[in-house]
Order: sequence, then C-alpha cells, then structure tokens
Amino acid sequence: MSRLARAALATALTLVPGVAFAHVGVGDTHGFAHGFMHPIGGLDHVLAMVGVGLFAARLGGRALWLVPLAFVAMMGIGGAIGMAGIGLPYVEIGIAASVIVLGLAVALQLGMPVAAAMAMVGLFAVFHGHAHGAEMPADAAGLSFGAGFIMTTALLHGTGLALGVTLSRLATMPVSKIALRLGGGAMALAGLGLLSGAF
Repeated sequence: MSRLARAALATALTLVPGVAFAHVGVGDTHGFAHGFMHPIGGLDHVLAMVGVGLFAARLGGRALWLVPLAFVAMMGIGGAIGMAGIGLPYVEIGIAASVIVLGLAVALQLGMPVAAAMAMVGLFAVFHGHAHGAEMPADAAGLSFGAGFIMTTALLHGTGLALGVTLSRLATMPVSKIALRLGGGAMALAGLGLLSGAF
C-alpha cells in the first residue's frame, strides 16, 4: 500500500466516529437535520407532500403558491401541537386519507376554488405536522427541528409543482395526461394500502 493510500485510509478511519453521529436521531442531528430528514422517512408524507404540489399545479394561478403555503402553515401549527404533547385523534387515518384524497384529486383532475383547496390541504397538514411534532426526540430543539421538516415539506411541494407544471405544458401529448392520471391513481392506491396497514 502506498504512503498516500495509507494516509487516506487513516484519515477516513478518524472520520468514522463523526459519520456515525451524522445519522438521523443521534447527537446534533436532533435539530434541523433530524427535522429535515423526518418527512422523507415515510412514504405517506412524501406522497402527500408531492401530491399537494401536483394538485396545486393542476389548479394553476394563485393556487400554485397559496395551496402549498396553506399546507406548510397548518403543518407548522400541527407540529407545535404535537411537540407540546397535545393529543390529536385519528392522526394516522388523517395522513392516509390525505394520500388517498390528493391522489384522487390528481387522477380525476379535480378542480375547486382556491380557498376550498387551501382548507382541504390545511386540514390534512395538521395531521402531518402533529405526527412530525409528536415524534420529535425529547432532547431536540423544537424550533430547529420544526424548521427542518418545514424546509423538506416545501422542497417536496416544489417537486410536485415542477412535475405538475411540466406535465401540464405537455398536455397536448396524451401520454402526459395518462401519466398524471396513473400517478394520481397509484398514489390513491398507496393511501388505501397505508390505511389498511399493508404498507
């Protein structure tokens, strides 16, 4: 083994303890990083948050930013409730229902007034936020943990928006409409699986 290779190996081995503490749920990651990783740790959260973006893209106009904003705002409130240890009934059912309803809204290309869409996603967001807040580690900093899961949520909404806007611009191509409908249908089926405990 060359001198350079030995030096690289030694350096890598000295970093191993630091890498171990970089895992979610250990050490300093209880703050922002833990919160940031929490939403992507569950299929239900990822599907619902991308679904919000897809749904907002379908509605267009002011819904592009108001619908995701309503979700993020209400999720923050739900998160604060969960962090405070206040119980909320039917959280898991509410989360699964959000995946089903958003999937169907995308698959059926459901249209509705922006205010109604904001109210619908806001209701679901409370359940998602409560789950994040209630699962926060006891020694985590609430504000940084909350900022982390809000940031990830916004990024997932952005992913759904980008995908939805791109597919809507390709609306003249039948395959894009079919892809969007199939994606929404698959999301709704996944929500049914979550509700039944299959996932």
